[in-house]
Amino acid sequence: MKAIVIDQYGGIEELKEREVGRPAINDDQVLLEVHATSINPIDWKLREGYLKEMLPFEFPIILGWDAAGVVAETGRNVTGFKVGDRVFTRPLTTRQGTYAEYVPVEEHLLAKMPDSMSFEEGAAIPLTGLTAWEGLVEIAGVKEGDKVLVHAGAGGVGTFAVQIAKSFGAYVATTASAKNEAMLQSLGADRVIDYKSEDFSEVLSGFDIVLDTIGGEVRAKSFGVLKKKGKLVSIIEPPSEGEEEKYDVEIGYFFLEPNGAKLQKLADLYESGQLKAIIGETFEFTEKGLKNAHKISETHHAQGKLVVKIK
Repeated sequence: MKAIVIDQYGGIEELKEREVGRPAINDDQVLLEVHATSINPIDWKLREGYLKEMLPFEFPIILGWDAAGVVAETGRNVTGFKVGDRVFTRPLTTRQGTYAEYVPVEEHLLAKMPDSMSFEEGAAIPLTGLTAWEGLVEIAGVKEGDKVLVHAGAGGVGTFAVQIAKSFGAYVATTASAKNEAMLQSLGADRVIDYKSEDFSEVLSGFDIVLDTIGGEVRAKSFGVLKKKGKLVSIIEPPSEGEEEKYDVEIGYFFLEPNGAKLQKLADLYESGQLKAIIGETFEFTEKGLKNAHKISETHHAQGKLVVKIK
C-alpha cells in the first residue's frame, strides 16, 4: 500500500511517500480502507520530536490519527461491523497511522457514518470533534442556559465546540479573527470577539464554562470571565497547585481517550443537522500534499480542518 512515512524526527522534509506492506489485524480489529484523513497538531508535534518521551515509537512512523473509509476485513471477534461498512474513527495513537491506504482499528473505536456524510467530512470530525465533546459534555457538563466561552472558535476543536454547546441550548461566545465572524455565526455563535481589536476579558463576565484551546495568557485571563464555581476546561495545560482555590473555580484538563460510542453521538448530531464539519482546505495524498498541509497547520491559523483525500 501507499503511505507517507517519517524515518526520523525533523521538519516537513522528513515526510516521504513510500510503498509499504499492508498491515495485518488482530481478532478485535478491522482493516480500514482509508478514503480520507485529516491533519491535527499532534501530527507535526510528533514529527518534530516534541512527543518522543510520551510516545516513544520505533521508525518508520506513519503519522495521522483521523480516518474515514470502508471496512475491508474484520477480525474474528468483531460483531458490530462488517466488510463494506462506511465508518469513521479516531484510532489509537500508534506508529501505524492514517497517512496510508489501509489502517488497523479496534472495533470499539469505530462509528458508522451517516449516509449523507462524505468521507472528507468523516475524516474531519473524530479527533477534534471528540475533544470538543469530551471537554464540554463529559468534563464541564454543559447544559441548557449555560454561558460558554470557546477560545479559537474557527479552529479544528473550536468549530465543533461552538456547535456542540449550541446543541445543548447554551449561549456561546467565541474568540476569533474578524474574517471568521460570519462563519461562526452560521454555526450558532451568539457573540464573536475579534481578538485583534477586543480583549475578551474586558467585555465578558459571569460565564459558566470556558474551553481553553490556547493556554498561556489567554488561559490566565479566562479566570476573570468565569462566575464563582465556574469551570475552565483546558486541552493545553493542567491546573497548577492552588489555582482552583485562588480563583474559586473548577479546572479540568484532559488528553483525549478515543471512543466509538461517543463518536456515534457526533454522527447523530450530524444527522439531525446540529453539527457540520468545516473543511478549510483539501489536499492530495502525496508527499507534496502532506508537506503543504503540515505547513499550514503549523501556523495555528487554519480555518476548520485540513483534510487529505486518499481515495
